Amino acid sequence: MVIHRSSATRAVISRSALASSAKEAVAAGGGIADLRRDAYGHGLLTVARAVLGAGVSGVLVDGEEQQRLLEAHGLRATVSEEPDIDPGLLYGLPDESVPDRIPVMRLAGRVMSLKRLHRGEAVSYGYTHRAESDTTIALVTGGYAQAVVRALGNRAHVEVQGELHPIVGRVAMDVCVVDLQDPGAMSSDAAPIGAETTFFGGKGPARHALGEWIASTGLTAAELVCAAGLRASHVEEE
Repeated sequence: MVIHRSSATRAVISRSALASSAKEAVAAGGGIADLRRDAYGHGLLTVARAVLGAGVSGVLVDGEEQQRLLEAHGLRATVSEEPDIDPGLLYGLPDESVPDRIPVMRLAGRVMSLKRLHRGEAVSYGYTHRAESDTTIALVTGGYAQAVVRALGNRAHVEVQGELHPIVGRVAMDVCVVDLQDPGAMSSDAAPIGAETTFFGGKGPARHALGEWIASTGLTAAELVCAAGLRASHVEEE
């Protein structure tokens, strides 16, 4: 078994999606954007630059430390004014009435290892999942310590190489198990060791997967992206 040594998730922030959503949020009305909790886990400086560039009058932050940080970069921040910019618009959070909304954050992990699983064999703690047929499973970085919530086991999907595959078994502290639904995946390019995976967001089939998280956990989109973003490393992409 070959293992890719990494247990971290990444919050990949789309600069183009952020710029577009910031303009849309400002156009919808309001002047103060809510950037508490590290801009809902999206990155305080990144979002502050985008929204202030789009024309908001100021941003609400958690405290004086964050206020001083932004002011050192020439950005106006407040710790007391009431936010009136729609965070759903700003961060591209799911909304049934707006099915084409573009998410700003993509939560990504990586394939750590692959293993063949025979029919009837079980995976993860408590054996809550048994293979219905021969298959290949992937151990993927991202567990409940990274806010990949335990309730997602046997209920949600992960994008691997452009296709959605189910999370099977219980979610562990730093990893989860994904059924690649292909007994020959170990000898193909279906999921090479180190391949990036997407839990939600992006432009592929996991774009709206956060909806599964909401349905499975009972948490809001804002709560889920904030928790995941705060526990991930951050990178930006177009």
